[in-house]
Amino acid sequence: MSVQLDLEREVQNRAEAMRRLTEAVTRVVVGQKSMVERLLIGLLCNGHVLLEGVPGLAKTLTVSTLAGAIHGSFARVQFTPDLLPADLVGTLIYRPDTGEFTTRRGPIFANIVLADEINRAPAKVQSALLQAMQERQVTIGETTHRLDDPFLVLATQNPIEQEGTYPLPEAQVDRFMLKVIVDYPTREEELEIVNRMAASRPDLTTTPVLTLEDLREARSTVDRVHVDEKIKRYVVEVVHATRHPGEVDDQLKRLIEFGASPRASIALTMAARAHAFLQGRGFVTPSDVKSIGLDVMRHRVLVSYEAEAEGIDSSWVVRRIFDRVPIP
Repeated sequence: MSVQLDLEREVQNRAEAMRRLTEAVTRVVVGQKSMVERLLIGLLCNGHVLLEGVPGLAKTLTVSTLAGAIHGSFARVQFTPDLLPADLVGTLIYRPDTGEFTTRRGPIFANIVLADEINRAPAKVQSALLQAMQERQVTIGETTHRLDDPFLVLATQNPIEQEGTYPLPEAQVDRFMLKVIVDYPTREEELEIVNRMAASRPDLTTTPVLTLEDLREARSTVDRVHVDEKIKRYVVEVVHATRHPGEVDDQLKRLIEFGASPRASIALTMAARAHAFLQGRGFVTPSDVKSIGLDVMRHRVLVSYEAEAEGIDSSWVVRRIFDRVPIP
């Protein structure tokens, strides 16, 4: 019991740093609380995050503001069809005066990398980014370079305009811990946005409030958040239902083409830990799993052509699975 109480106190102390980070972001970004919380979960779990939404919803502003509130390096890469792998990871430069090659590091060597409109880059760039996301290292020439710690890719994509875009490979989409659908603000939030931003030079300055050491300590605490065996089984049952949907709902059997991999179980457990941590708790409840489950699962479940013909997407399918799987 005393161990759990010590953990509770440690969680509450560490979570205070994350609250300061949240406040620093919300001083610039109006609303979008869910998106900010998901970005913090990505930070705490060392997991990459994909933000999808129409233009103008402050996706890029939120990521850059979050990066500005952390004492770490930040790089923004605007993905375009003519982008080359060397533009992202770096290249070897020949020095005529010495007759040797030197390494010029690309923007991927940063703590937080904003991959803006990631689906506009061709396959070779996506392949280079995939190695960085999965292995946290890149190869330049014949030398492999470790990336900074922490290293996080926060990517954005526009779901409307498809001209000049390349669908992300399923292997790369699966590397994103979370896929967050960014929605429109409420009327009140939009009024506040107008009040803040309707100026030729709106104040977007951010002061760093979190050190990298603070982040590492918070991650260490998140790893110690207790997950009961029943919660773990609940996570496994949810993921298993995406592969064998007929066991929970006969209708789902014809709607799912491919289910989620074990990486989904790992990501869902870690994200639930971080969600509990942000709530100031040292243990995970089923509500933590359900709260974050859609963002962990929606991009890992592929619906069938029949589902697409009926206008059913993966988010609907995941919600139905959570409704059907018994809560412990």
